[in-house]
Amino acid sequence: MNIATTFLALGLLGAVSFAHAAPNCTIALEGSDQMQFNLKTVTVSASCASISIELVHTGKLPVAAMGHNVVISKTADMASIASAGMKAGAAAGYVLKGDPTIVATTEMIGGGAKTSTKFAGSKLVAGGDYTFFCSFPGHSALMKGTVIVTK
Repeated sequence: MNIATTFLALGLLGAVSFAHAAPNCTIALEGSDQMQFNLKTVTVSASCASISIELVHTGKLPVAAMGHNVVISKTADMASIASAGMKAGAAAGYVLKGDPTIVATTEMIGGGAKTSTKFAGSKLVAGGDYTFFCSFPGHSALMKGTVIVTK
């Protein structure tokens, strides 16, 4: 290997390391008419000033029949948030407004729609135990996953 090839290889290794070091500040999910998210685990960095949640409903059913949203909370709070959401009802998007245990939530959408929201990265702690789920009644049993938070 000549010296130019060696420097090129070292440069590429450095670029790959830098790319992996960049914090992930977006959670991108798809929800389907089969009551499934496309991912079971997402990773974000608590060092992000702002974290985006992007949801695409890939199905065709209307929001009243198969609505989806994304709610992020501490795992221990998920069941109480889902229960309070059912009581809040469809008009509230099955989310109790002002619930301090909710880290972030998108609006409820039906088939073919997209939604997004942003929240402060400081709401998450690296290594914390967080879950993302859909709060439409009954959906959180299947439509949930783990949020891994890095530094």
